[in-house]
Amino acid sequence: MHSTLVQESAVSTPAERSWLPIILLGTIFGWLWFFLCRQLSYEWSANEQYSYGWFVPFFAAFLFWLRWEEGGGQGESSRNAGEGEAGRSKAKVEISRPQLLLLFTFYFLLFLLLPTRLFEAANADWRPLSWVHAFAVVGLSLLVIGYSGGVPAVRHFAFPVCFILVAVPWITPIEEPIVQGLMRLVAAVATEALTLCGIPAQLEGSLIRVSSGVVGVSEACSGVRSLQTSLMIGLLLGELKRLTMARRFALVGAALTLALMANFVRAFFLVWIAATQNLAAVAHWHDLAGYAIIGIVFLGTVAIAQILARGTRSGGLQPPKGDFKSPLRLPSSLPLSTWKARPRLRLRYGYFLLSTFSWLLLVEASVSGWYRWHERDFVATPRWTVRWPEYVSGFHDVPIDDAVRSTLRYQEGREAMWPATLTLPSNEKSATANLTMFFFHWVPGSTSTLRARAHRPDICLPPIGWIMTNDDGVRNYAISNELKLPFRHFRFTRKAGDGHSIFVQAFFCEHEDRALLGTADQSEATSGTTLDWNRSDRVRVVRQGMRNQGQQVMELVVMTPNEISRADAESAFARMLPSLVIQNAENLP
Repeated sequence: MHSTLVQESAVSTPAERSWLPIILLGTIFGWLWFFLCRQLSYEWSANEQYSYGWFVPFFAAFLFWLRWEEGGGQGESSRNAGEGEAGRSKAKVEISRPQLLLLFTFYFLLFLLLPTRLFEAANADWRPLSWVHAFAVVGLSLLVIGYSGGVPAVRHFAFPVCFILVAVPWITPIEEPIVQGLMRLVAAVATEALTLCGIPAQLEGSLIRVSSGVVGVSEACSGVRSLQTSLMIGLLLGELKRLTMARRFALVGAALTLALMANFVRAFFLVWIAATQNLAAVAHWHDLAGYAIIGIVFLGTVAIAQILARGTRSGGLQPPKGDFKSPLRLPSSLPLSTWKARPRLRLRYGYFLLSTFSWLLLVEASVSGWYRWHERDFVATPRWTVRWPEYVSGFHDVPIDDAVRSTLRYQEGREAMWPATLTLPSNEKSATANLTMFFFHWVPGSTSTLRARAHRPDICLPPIGWIMTNDDGVRNYAISNELKLPFRHFRFTRKAGDGHSIFVQAFFCEHEDRALLGTADQSEATSGTTLDWNRSDRVRVVRQGMRNQGQQVMELVVMTPNEISRADAESAFARMLPSLVIQNAENLP
């Protein structure tokens, strides 16, 4: 029988193979990668900083295909696989300890998908979940590759499989200090360069003040976001040129350096335009300068990669090292005769694929069922909107930047400013203030929560030079006897152009259109509103089955030349809030 199987496997054709297992295996991993990319796409579409992520899956697939083509010897590998399986056709099937460990890891990662998907549905903005999801899918892919081709196959395919990780958003505690620090560095260097060129410029955090006004981070320094794009470009070109590990690190470092230098040039150029022409001219050159950075980084990295590749044997794709002879030796690629000769192998592999696919279906069905079950008990929360004080002298609308519109994609939105006089209870004195108010509304959708939380004071103010001094938490404010709204209170400060400090009190409310029955008329922060953004609050929304809620955000920023206490600020806000909110307003969206 052994010789017969070897002979049959040597002359077997694709038509004689069993394609059902390989189709099912492809469906399983197509499913896994589709849901991962769909989850990551929420951040790619909502955050311009990660918009390059749309290209990463296609690059990863292309790199995987190149690695697959490198395997070569497909006919020889099929023959060797057929001989090996046929030679073991009568052997007793035993599972070693390493195989048991791999099997346990595989099923653990499969199980991990259930809580991950359950929490993702209600917390699209929780970035650690995206990393858990990505590592689970990458781990499952590498485990199957390792089972099919051993350690050489894992080494061969590890890079294209792991390449998707460059498109996963960095967690905020890591991203924020890096990005904010680099923006301040670029602004500081640009300010010094402008001064050396005879253009008076003053650094204010990550802002640059010139004679015509202040060039904000959105105009000059937001190009630092190209750092993450340059990281992706460096890794991609290093793989295409098949550079050694040391040279790949050098290429990535060069790409990041190019990005920093390009951002410095961009900041210098835009501030020079503002100083020599006017602030309106900056908007004309803003996008062009941003695209120029990407072009410079890409072309520069390509040139450096080409130089580094000259030190390799051929300067291009290199064959894999070791005794790796084929891309994969999947049981599903065995000749049909081998499948017929080994019914136990066919049965075990079939059960494995069917159970895996059934579990993935169960995960998505369970997540959908959980939220649909709880949505039956949801009722509308009290309706309210903003009353704009257009009667106040000095009130004027502020045009919302097109980039902000593109990021937030709200259905209703407005920004306005006006001067005000605040009465401070602590000393019965008054304080002058400039007020800025924002109001946005989103209809229910998969990214409504993500977009609503993208315009928080702790996200928007630090990039334009403000330093957060306190997060005073959430407090409920009475609008009427029937309605109370929870606002989160932040405090910020920064240096003004003349060197003295100015202060900001920011009050932020995020309110959802629906809440669980029995809580919709309560005033607690957990009733139709999410403000804490901590683990307990995120667990609560999952437990209550809250997802894809309609959102509306109200934010009031109070700027004063002198610092006022928390108690005075909250007391003044409590007095003015009822005049700014309309309860049970008609014709609300």
